[in-house]
Amino acid sequence: MIVYKFGGASVKNAAAFKNVLHILTLPSASEQVLVVVSAMGKTTNGLEKVFGLAYQGQEYAVALQETRHYHQEIVQELFQDAKHPVHAALQNQFTFLENTLETVQPHDFDRQYDQIISVGELLSSLILHHFLCSQGFQNQWIDCRDYLRTDDTWREGRLDWDWTERQIQQDLPAIVEKQPIITQGFIGRTAEGATTTLGREGSDFSAAIFAYCLQATSLTIWKDVPGLLNADPKLFRDTVRYEEIAYQEAIEMAYYGASVIHPKTVQPLAQRCIPLHVKSFLHPDAPGTVIWNCQHARIAPSFILKQNQCLLSFHTKDFGFISESHLSSIFQALSKHRLKINLMQNSAISFSTCVDADDARVEALKAELAQEFLIHYNQPLHLYTIKNYDQASLEKLTQGKEILLEQRSRLTFQFICRPTDNFPH
Repeated sequence: MIVYKFGGASVKNAAAFKNVLHILTLPSASEQVLVVVSAMGKTTNGLEKVFGLAYQGQEYAVALQETRHYHQEIVQELFQDAKHPVHAALQNQFTFLENTLETVQPHDFDRQYDQIISVGELLSSLILHHFLCSQGFQNQWIDCRDYLRTDDTWREGRLDWDWTERQIQQDLPAIVEKQPIITQGFIGRTAEGATTTLGREGSDFSAAIFAYCLQATSLTIWKDVPGLLNADPKLFRDTVRYEEIAYQEAIEMAYYGASVIHPKTVQPLAQRCIPLHVKSFLHPDAPGTVIWNCQHARIAPSFILKQNQCLLSFHTKDFGFISESHLSSIFQALSKHRLKINLMQNSAISFSTCVDADDARVEALKAELAQEFLIHYNQPLHLYTIKNYDQASLEKLTQGKEILLEQRSRLTFQFICRPTDNFPH
C-alpha cells in the first residue's frame, strides 16, 4: 500500500495527465495505491481572484470564465466523446461554484473562501479519475471530505485525528485492495458538513494523513524538481539535491519555509516511520530524495527565502522593560489573529517579530494592541534562513543587503532585509 501525491504542476495540461498515467503504470508502482491530487496549474490562484472580486461586490464573470475555459480545453483534448460523463461532472462543479458565488457576502471572509477555493481539487480529481478510466486504468474516485474531519478553523482546519483514522480504516483498505483510489488534497469537512481547507499547499499534508491512517509503506510526492534541493532553483543558482535526509532535518527546513514540503507533512510520517520520497514527475525513474529515519553527517547548507514579510516592533509606552505580561499580551494577540511567528527577538524595552504580511490580520493585531504598545512596522521585507551554515554561505547570502535584524544559533542563521533585485543568488 503506497500513497502518491501529484501537485498542480503535474496536472497542468493534457500532456501532464498522460504523464500521470505513465507513472501509475510503471513497474515500480504498486497496484494498491491511493492518489492525492492538487488543483490544476494555477487554478487556486484563479479561484482566489474570482472570490476576491465577488467578496468586494465586483464583476467576476470574466475571471470565472477563464477558469472554466482552462478546464474545458484540457478536457476536450483528453476526451474525444462530447457526451462523456466527465463533461457533466465538471458542469455540476461549475454550477455549484456559480450558485455559491451568488451568495457571497462582505463578511466572514475565511469561511466563504473555503467553500469556493475547494472546488479546484474536486475538478482536477474528477478529470483524472475519468481520464484514467478511459485509458483502461480502473480506479475509484472518493470525496476526501467524507474521511478528513476538521474543526471550523477556516482556511487552516485542524484535523480530528481519531475520527479521521477510524473512518479511513473502516472503508479504504478494502477499496484499495481491489483498485486504486483517486482523491483530493487540501480539503476537509466539519462535523456539521461545511467544507474546510488545510492551508495553502495543504495537499502534501492530506497525503501524509492518508499515509499515516492507512499505515502505508511509503508516500511519494511528485514535483517539478529532481528531489529535495538545498534551495529553490527559481531563486538560487547551483542548487544541490539531497540523496537522503532525516525526518527532523526535513521538519526544520519545512518550518523555516522550504517550499518543496508543507510544514505539517513530515510529522505524521515520522511517527510511523513511513518514508517520504520526493521525486521528479518529469524523470520518474531518477532516484529523487528519501526523507526517513536515518543518520547522516552534516549536510550542505540549505537556503530558504520567505518573501512579503512584515517586521513588527512593540515598545512599552512608558519606556519600561518588556515583561512576561507584555509578551503574554502580544502572543495571545498573534494567536488570535492567526499570525505565525517566523522570527522573534526582544531587547530591554522592545519586542520584535517577523510575520507574513497579511494586511488585514496585521491591521487587526495593531488595532488590538495599540493602547498598550507603540508599534512600528516595516514591509514588505525578505526573511532568509541558512540551515547548516558556514562562513562561505553567510558571506554569499548577506553580501550587499541592508540587514534590519539577524539571529543565529549553532546550526541556523536568519536575517531580515529589504528586498533587492539581485536574484537569483
